[in-house]
Amino acid sequence: MKNVKNNKQKQINDIVSVVKISILLLIGIILFQNFINNNLTVWVPEMYYTVICLFIPLMVSVLIYLIWIFSTKYRFNKRYVDIINKIEIAVFIIVFSIIIFICGVNESQYKFLYLFIIITTTIQYGMKQGIIVSCISSLIILAMDIFMEPNVIVNTYFENDLILAGVFILTAWPLGFYVKIEAEHIKKLEELINIDGLTELYNHRYFCDSLAEKVKNGDRNSKPVSMIFIDIDYFKQYNDTHGHQKGDYVLRKIGEIIKSNIGEEDIAARYGGEEFSIILPGVNEEEAIQVAENLRKKIECTRFYGEESQPKGKVTVSIGVSVYPYKARNDIELIKSADDALYRAKFFNKNRVEAYTSILDEIKKNIDEKDIELVASIKTLISVINAKDRYTYGHVERVVVYSRMIADKLKLSKREKEILIYGAYMHDIGKININKEVLMKKMRLTDEEWELLKQHPANGVEIIKSVDSLKDIIPLIISHHERYDGNGYPNKLKGKEIPYLARILTVVDSFDAMTSNRPYNTRKTYEEAAEELEKCSGTQFDPEISAAFIEIVRKNDGEAFIEGVSDIGEIHI
Repeated sequence: MKNVKNNKQKQINDIVSVVKISILLLIGIILFQNFINNNLTVWVPEMYYTVICLFIPLMVSVLIYLIWIFSTKYRFNKRYVDIINKIEIAVFIIVFSIIIFICGVNESQYKFLYLFIIITTTIQYGMKQGIIVSCISSLIILAMDIFMEPNVIVNTYFENDLILAGVFILTAWPLGFYVKIEAEHIKKLEELINIDGLTELYNHRYFCDSLAEKVKNGDRNSKPVSMIFIDIDYFKQYNDTHGHQKGDYVLRKIGEIIKSNIGEEDIAARYGGEEFSIILPGVNEEEAIQVAENLRKKIECTRFYGEESQPKGKVTVSIGVSVYPYKARNDIELIKSADDALYRAKFFNKNRVEAYTSILDEIKKNIDEKDIELVASIKTLISVINAKDRYTYGHVERVVVYSRMIADKLKLSKREKEILIYGAYMHDIGKININKEVLMKKMRLTDEEWELLKQHPANGVEIIKSVDSLKDIIPLIISHHERYDGNGYPNKLKGKEIPYLARILTVVDSFDAMTSNRPYNTRKTYEEAAEELEKCSGTQFDPEISAAFIEIVRKNDGEAFIEGVSDIGEIHI
């Protein structure tokens, strides 16, 4: 709709510009006619040079104006365009006044010229500007009448021009009303297209268009753009308990809370389903977190119908926050990073605000400066793997989150937790050397293809081994497919021979493999996967670690755990 509006405005501007060029040509004709009437009864050669000197500058001026309005004028900032437009209107009024003065002042028959600028101004800028121009034009012609015949008792020209002044104003007034009605109609259509009918916030499409525009403005003005993602906790359970009509009531009420607690420049939208999003132009991360926390508290303290049936006895929301350009390089990454922060909030007990944190940033803090560029290139490699393998897309993120949870459960030290997280992030990086056909194959792999796939831990080690600061995660990458009974690969390590953190990674990696849709495997439920961990405890998995993770899964009680995990996408760094 915005493009349609812009195209329509451009067409109007082009038409008006053509009219203004025609007016300039008309002025040339008037000048020529006046020149002929006043100076020429018989054509003489000397007059040729006078005509040339008079009209060549006029034609050059028309050409320059033509190039100006069609190639450069509307490329300026809107504020500058408004100033230029006002100057342009003033110039035309001055030119018309000069023509009238040359062609007889109060006796001139060309006073109607002002109508052109009145009409074009009203069409372009509305009734207010049109009436202002008509009043100025009227004052000029009436002033000329009084100035030329100051002492006459009855000024015929003044009386006649009062009628002309009335025509000027009556032209601007109804035409301005028409332009106003047309603008209101367009605005109404924009609202129908851009507004979500249920919550009366902006819709997803308008949000995406606005975000791209705000990011560009942020670049231009060197200001940040923050983004908030909001998701209603246990909303499916609320809908199942009370019905979709009551669910719509919750969505509307939360939409009202959001709208009444953000700034005038902020843009709030219903992103989809039970998710809301807010763009905060010129707002830094700290301020955005404060806005998000305020919204979280407002929603938690609001009384909703049937909220006592919710797990925590209240309708609550989880919120993620990110900021451009510090946490994202463009509008797409800003959405992804805010989405990542949101799902972290859902994992950690919900009803909380989480700011986006980058695993890559965490890694950079702990590596040598000379290795930063190499580590940054790992991001590109993981993006390539994600594009090749739909299963890997999202797998890394989920394994990272599972690793955070079990690290807390097992009370790992800060350094051990860091190594586990970094290992979870990079454990499949060796798949970069595996053909897409093998990764995406829907049938069971052949022996040759299986042997090729089994090389990815060693390939991963080759990629990172030159980075001294990452040497601690090499055991996790090389050993995350070892089995507790010694039947794993690549080194057939057994029991405690397998590094402790690698044994942890094996559990969470296998759990996600079981609960994900893979080309050659039917997805298990979370309880089925927990049962499989129990069944394989002591053979494939370390019994102590698998028991701890099973407890995490069952403590989060099925549906809540699924809600927090199943929709997570690619890791955002």
